This record gives sequence, structure tokens and C-alpha cells, in this order.
Amino acid sequence: MNLGLAGKLAVVTGSTSGIGKAIAQSLLQEGAKVIINGRTQERVDQTVASLSDHVAEGGEVIGLAGDVGDADSTQSLLAQIDQHGEVDILINNMGIFEVKAFEDIPDEEWMHYMNANVISAVRMSRHYLPNMLERNQGRIVMIASEAGVKPLPQMIPYSVTKTALITLARGLAERTKGTKVTVNSVLPGPTWTEGVEGYMKGAAAAENQSLEPFTESYFRNNEPTSLIQRFATVEEVADTVSFLVSDRASAINGHAQRVEGGIIRSIL
Repeated sequence: MNLGLAGKLAVVTGSTSGIGKAIAQSLLQEGAKVIINGRTQERVDQTVASLSDHVAEGGEVIGLAGDVGDADSTQSLLAQIDQHGEVDILINNMGIFEVKAFEDIPDEEWMHYMNANVISAVRMSRHYLPNMLERNQGRIVMIASEAGVKPLPQMIPYSVTKTALITLARGLAERTKGTKVTVNSVLPGPTWTEGVEGYMKGAAAAENQSLEPFTESYFRNNEPTSLIQRFATVEEVADTVSFLVSDRASAINGHAQRVEGGIIRSIL
């Protein structure tokens, strides 16, 4: 499907792996110019090289390192991005997670979560939304999570930050009333990324099981409300994001779009 993204300049934070990298690839395949971002230049360069074969006509892959969880690093990154032109699409994907007991998480870790997962999106959106409104065009997407609606007791800080992103997206969308700018959030559920694969291998080993049978029983035992009873692929999440930032989705604004396989048992 031609989504009309050829030549659009997109920024995807935290895009050297997982969902972020898949979003970048999907946008590149639609002909967008995509800025890849990660904390180290080495990882960024590796990602750019791996995506170079997925660039459609009109597209370009650009790699810029910078930690959007740090204020000074973000300012430097924004200055570099601005040299490439006006940003049409901003995907706030940067995020961290860890399985850890609530009582073992000190204030410092809570602040780290907030900076990495929420304030990073605040900084990026604060920089680009005014220009989008002035130009009367633009798309911002927050990559939240089903955990923002259905909090995970083993990952409470992560869940709290994802709820915040959903609220941030809706609040910013209110600023766009009557314009051609949209702000939405996307709520992936369990998605098979490198990080999830590592976690599942560790969990399977702890149960003295091999990965395949442990994964097959995971949804039956841990996510019984899932309607698809499997992990989503990064491509499924990425293609949803590409649609949301296209002109075909111009009537979708302030929405929390689920890509979680029906885990959230709600009609809204």
C-alpha cells in the first residue's frame, strides 16, 4: 500500500533494535527519510547499514547518536536533526523496562524510568510540535504499551510511564484542534523483540524448560485474555504506526491504538 510517505522526514527515537528499528524499516519501505537514533554511534551505524537495503525510492536512512533521556544530549541531537530539514513525523519510541519487585526500586530508578520513557518524549515533542502546528502538518506517535492500561505488577515503573505517555499523547492532541497535525499513542502488547527473547530464555531456563514449549504455554498460563494467543511481531506494530502517520489516517487523532492482540478486555 502506498501511504504517501515518500520524502517525509521522520525521527524514530530508540530505533537501533526491536519495535523502533521495525518502525524505521517500515517507514523506509514507504519512501520516507528516516533518522535512526540510539545512544551509541556504533549501534546507530550498524543499524543504518542493516537497513540500507530497505530504502524505497525517495527515502534515505540517516544515523544520529544521542541519549534522549538526557537533557544536554537531547539538545545536541535536536541541533543535528534540524540540519536535515523540518521534521514531518516524530515517533517517540525510546523506552526501558526491567522485571523487579516494587519494594526494591529506589527513587533514583524511578527518576531514570521517567527521564528515559516520558521526559524524552516531552523534550522531543516540545521541540517539534510548535513547528508542526505552524506548518499545519505533522504526525507524532508515542509508543506506549498495553501495560499503560493493564499495569504489570512485576514492572510497575514501566507501566506507570506508559500510562503517562497515553495521557501525554491525548493532551498534546488537544493542542492540534482544527489543524492537520495529529498526535496518537500506540499500545503494543507482548511483542517478540530481542529483549523479550532474552527474558523468555531466562524464564524458561528457570523453569527447566526449553524455549519453544515454554513460549507455547506462556499465553495460556500468563495472558489468558489474549485473543491471538501469541506474541505480536515487530512488523505488525510497525505497520500500524506507518498507517497512523499517513494521510490515510488523518481523521485519527488523540487515539490510543491497541496492537495487543485483545489482552485488554474492553470494548473501548
